[in-house]
Amino acid sequence: MHLNIIKIVAILLVLGGFNFVLGQTPDAAIKPVYFAGDVAAINAKSFTITTKTGQTEVMLTERTVFKRASAGDFNTSTSTPGALSDMAVGDKVTVSALLAADGKSMNARTVYFVTKADIEAKNVRVTEDWRKRGIKGRVTAVNAQTNQINVEMRSLMSGTTLTLTPKDKAKFLRYAQDSVRYDEAAKSSIADVKIGDEIRALGDRNPEGTGFAADEIITGAFQTIAGTIKSVDLAKNEVVIKNLQSGKDVTVSVTESSVVKRFPAEQAERMAGFMSGGTGGIRPAGQGATPPSGAPGQSPNGRGPAGGPRAGIDDMLERFPNITTADLKAGDMIAVSSSKNATMDRVKAIKLLAGVEPFLRMAQASTGSQRGQGVQGGFTIPGLDGVGF
Repeated sequence: MHLNIIKIVAILLVLGGFNFVLGQTPDAAIKPVYFAGDVAAINAKSFTITTKTGQTEVMLTERTVFKRASAGDFNTSTSTPGALSDMAVGDKVTVSALLAADGKSMNARTVYFVTKADIEAKNVRVTEDWRKRGIKGRVTAVNAQTNQINVEMRSLMSGTTLTLTPKDKAKFLRYAQDSVRYDEAAKSSIADVKIGDEIRALGDRNPEGTGFAADEIITGAFQTIAGTIKSVDLAKNEVVIKNLQSGKDVTVSVTESSVVKRFPAEQAERMAGFMSGGTGGIRPAGQGATPPSGAPGQSPNGRGPAGGPRAGIDDMLERFPNITTADLKAGDMIAVSSSKNATMDRVKAIKLLAGVEPFLRMAQASTGSQRGQGVQGGFTIPGLDGVGF
């Protein structure tokens, strides 16, 4: 009996010691929560992060570790020691946090941050690289067996086709639905590339200009629709148009990320006349002389570089006056670029361009249609055709 009591006491002492050890290292038993976003506010005891779902306040403790990462890279192996004083509003962060004792607050365990200045400097370098070594066009053929993609590149009056071959370990990305943001694109492969996709690629042309060896390929499925506005809902930030090609109503949703511009009237008339080639209609894309080689498209951060026919169109669009849905009214003609979707009765505008009537009038004239009777066949809207992403 006495021996059994001694054994029980010994067991309790061992268990008590085990629980004491666990009590000294609670972090090991708690699964961390991760937050990623932009720094919205900073103070001595906490900072606020703006994430995709809203704002989150993370508390700082004496055990919080700060790591400074290179632009666009939160790799722990390349991060260097940092401090709260190195951070500023606008920086990007990824935070590993633990639930605090109150069961409500989150205590930051490790904070990986990239400064806004570092990001801007990297964007300048990336933009320059895409300006020099980038192309943009439309996919006309995909051959997974030979690992090649045919790309048609167009300017206002002409087009040419080259064969794109991914390099070993080439990076494939696919734009997210309703987005042309480079940082929202997902990993992809040649199997996801379809005829008709818009494509951007970074790499090197062959000396003849007929081939392109790609380091990075970004694709997406986009469409351009045009129509006459039937109604404007300012509360919902939506417009309803009659699609000039299908004759059906389409609700266009304008979001904070939508680019909404107006084509200056005189410039639209001149350009539409130039594009018609004096024939009374829009010249089909791809016909005409081959554009000069080295005509890059837009940079991945959305800013169109100077130089080259396509870049000129993108720069032109960027300089157009910004407008809102309040500037639109029933009877106006607009054109909209959006992601392709299964239903055509509702789209989210990536870009919306007003003042496009001269181009649509030319397209109607080329097919013998009358104003308001639709467009039979295709049309070209500079700045929207090809989305300019």
